[in-house]
Amino acid sequence: MTSSPDPAPDRRLLLVHAHPDDESIGTGATMARYAAEGAQVTLVTCTLGEGGEIIPPELANLAADRDDQLGGYRIGELDRACAALGVADHRFLGGAGRWRDSGMIGTPENADPRCFWRADLAEAAADLAAIIREVRAQVMVTYDDDGFYGHPDHIQAHRVAWRAFQLAADPAVTVPGGHAPWRVTRFYASTTPQSALDGEIAELRAARARDLAGDGPPSGLPAHWRLPESEADLVYGVPDDQVTTEIDGSAHLPAKLAAMAAHATQITVAGPWFALSNNIAQLASGVEYYALLPTNAGDPSVSDVPDSTERPVSGCPAPRESDLFAGLDLTAGAPAGPQVPGRAHSVPPRTTAGRAG
Repeated sequence: MTSSPDPAPDRRLLLVHAHPDDESIGTGATMARYAAEGAQVTLVTCTLGEGGEIIPPELANLAADRDDQLGGYRIGELDRACAALGVADHRFLGGAGRWRDSGMIGTPENADPRCFWRADLAEAAADLAAIIREVRAQVMVTYDDDGFYGHPDHIQAHRVAWRAFQLAADPAVTVPGGHAPWRVTRFYASTTPQSALDGEIAELRAARARDLAGDGPPSGLPAHWRLPESEADLVYGVPDDQVTTEIDGSAHLPAKLAAMAAHATQITVAGPWFALSNNIAQLASGVEYYALLPTNAGDPSVSDVPDSTERPVSGCPAPRESDLFAGLDLTAGAPAGPQVPGRAHSVPPRTTAGRAG
């Protein structure tokens, strides 16, 4: 699954994710929608997720501290998830297993020289730039510089994607593959507004209350799953005014749920509900959110990696975009030439508790 069609579709979307399952949880409905509409959707996954916590007891032997076979197993899960989403073009950055899951800061996995957190930025970015030039994506999606929820691999995915975004457009830079320079037009970070999290928690609490009262048909929310006590249990909300784009993929929620269920070592799906290994209930949504990050073409004063201490200016204009390709001239190729992206929007620091892979 590494070839892109020729001639290329008018719309070409490239997503960069850290681990198998990240694509389905955060961007699955978006991927399924654009794939169904005929856009070229390319997924690049940076690790095999070897450090993920395993849910099914019968697969516990796959863990990194036992047989260390989880990464290989998750390749199959990701294949099935992509099939559910209708995505035919998926690659592992640098090839399957090039970089390992980094775990969280302070864990043994994070000290492993093979982990993605310790990857050489120039090498990883050159590999991704080669993919950008090959597929000629107009739009890229990854995480903000806090990695969505602070996971080192997510932070590194942002850094690598940002640098690749620069390299792909620079005609003075040679990358593997020999394709011509290509400038991506838009660079987005996947995110979730605080109001959506508030609504999710309210819906979870209402479903549990109805089940306990026997009021109406059962919700299907497993009784042993814990409800989030607050937004902090979900670890990834941002102020609403930092969200620029809202993609309604509700018609493709069944595909997203099927893709999430394919990641059975990491996710349990029950109707519209799901939980990771921590058994904290969450609600899958067909509406997904993004922040459009600014770029400053040709500004040599901008640093290579966005400064995580910078914070965005509040007050994104309303209404939000409803299409990642909104306003783009899809009939013209993006001009190649030096482009130095501006500093990315950052978000206030969030807890790094939660999922490890």
